[in-house]
Amino acid sequence: MNKREIIEFCLTLPNAFEDMPFEDDLETTVMKHMNNKKWFALLMNVNGKLYLNVKTNPEYSELLRSTYNYIIPAYHMNKQHWNTIIIDEDIDVSLVKELIEQSYNLTRPHVRLKNK
Repeated sequence: MNKREIIEFCLTLPNAFEDMPFEDDLETTVMKHMNNKKWFALLMNVNGKLYLNVKTNPEYSELLRSTYNYIIPAYHMNKQHWNTIIIDEDIDVSLVKELIEQSYNLTRPHVRLKNK
């Protein structure tokens, strides 16, 4: 899985869009929700490697980190709620897609019901 494939997968999620919010960095890509502009995935190049940051449930984060050597505490983000997936040939593509979807769901806008 490469950067473009990850972006294309993210774009299959409803109301997702690709953004490059850093003027001086044209490589870093943020995947956001159209409605609330919240990030659900961050793709960046760190020391020649592709890093993908995704939000996870804190209880699940430690399990992921101890199970997969390519999942580490998030690079430059809240380490309790975010993980970094180092994208290389050893990754489980279905797991990466599952974690992107989980991050998408954890950050999506919630509809508030009006009181009658």
